[in-house]
Amino acid sequence: MNHPSTYSGQRVVVLGLARSGVSVAKLFHKLGADVIVNDKKDRELCPEADELSALGISVLCGYHPDDLIDGRTALLVKNPGIPYSAAPVQAALARGVEVITEVEAAYWLSPAPIIGITGSNGKTTTTTLIGKLLEAAGMKPIVAGNIGLPLCEAVQEAEQDGWIVAELSSFQLKGTAAFRPQVGLLLNLAETHLDYHGDMEDYVASKRKLFANQQEGDTAVLNWDDKACREAAEGLRAAVLPFSLYERLEKGVCVEPPYSREDGAGEAQAERRIVYRADGMETAIMPVDALGIPGRHNAANALAAIAAALAAGAPAAGLAKPLEQFKGVEHRLEFVAERGGVAYYNDSKATNPTATTMSVRSLKRPIILIAGGLDRGSDYMELLPLFRGLKGLVTLGQTKNKLLKVAELAGLTNAQSVNDEKDAESTLRQAVSQAASLAEAGDIVLLSPACASWDMFASYEQRGSIFKQSAHTL
Repeated sequence: MNHPSTYSGQRVVVLGLARSGVSVAKLFHKLGADVIVNDKKDRELCPEADELSALGISVLCGYHPDDLIDGRTALLVKNPGIPYSAAPVQAALARGVEVITEVEAAYWLSPAPIIGITGSNGKTTTTTLIGKLLEAAGMKPIVAGNIGLPLCEAVQEAEQDGWIVAELSSFQLKGTAAFRPQVGLLLNLAETHLDYHGDMEDYVASKRKLFANQQEGDTAVLNWDDKACREAAEGLRAAVLPFSLYERLEKGVCVEPPYSREDGAGEAQAERRIVYRADGMETAIMPVDALGIPGRHNAANALAAIAAALAAGAPAAGLAKPLEQFKGVEHRLEFVAERGGVAYYNDSKATNPTATTMSVRSLKRPIILIAGGLDRGSDYMELLPLFRGLKGLVTLGQTKNKLLKVAELAGLTNAQSVNDEKDAESTLRQAVSQAASLAEAGDIVLLSPACASWDMFASYEQRGSIFKQSAHTL
């Protein structure tokens, strides 16, 4: 796309309300564009509509008009979650109208350099950590994107000597063209969101757009333990800064001595340190055991955050303290309460099997797992080894029977599902009650669904909040 200011007097269609849609609609309206916002939901379900209408922005709710995209349309900005198969998107593409997401528009207007973080798992934790590290270094970060503040709002608040730290989904990146972060992080790649992308090829290509426009002087931070991330390094113009749990890197951020790839192997070795090596020099950052968040996967997130902070210019000497103080983000392996000697953890943001596997393996007590949600077509057989080590399982949502089948194959007899004929809140409360009945002192009840929330809940945040309320009121 062109710079957003060039759309003054031209028709810009914003497809989908929610917070990012409102933000981008206000932005283009402020710049003089003729903005039309369309959302398929009924108007009473779009509380943002009145706010935009009061500004003189046209808002159409309840349906997609056949003539929404016409010869006057210069640009379509769509909510990232709306599929490209949606009628207005197809109409725009057929007319040669460029289709973007909010990320692209925000990039053109940002006075500050951008750190972009993507991956299948760990994005929110890593993004939050980077924000903490840059804040401790006095570098004026604004954390935004797929976490918290919409990018179009963040860039209007940013200062030239600050940073935008942006969590980015594959949905957002797919709708970019010129977007260029000064530092880009690819944390890992696992099979997910294939209902949206159609296949892994499109999913991976969308993630790799993070690096498409980087130049010499930019930095690509890559997980050297992930084969697909390593492959992404090929042909990049940016400097590659790897991180690894399992290899001794001559350049990059790694653990010394490295972990063994075999789960649990070598845990009794000498104390591990996080180190940064470059230009033949080694800088010790901190002991791994001093990290404020548990689990090997969180150690990988910390390595990525350290690499990004160093690439942005943060001094290595100031990184340890904020890493020690950081205790995690809400809905991501979040300790909730202990009731009758049973600990309750909220991991609602674990929306795919890989995330759930990492969380379960980072906890060392017997686990009763609550899992299930939106059915995206997977058979969930990759969870078979994990289920063999569970004490119990309670399933819910569209995938409840698939997960029970995997539990049966795993020989997990202590598995049951929830009657989900009730509303979503009652269903999850019942799941917590059933899980509690399977637990005894010393156990953990863990909500880690391995599925998206949209079959029953508005968001993973809502799902996690109901779980926490349920645990506190047992």
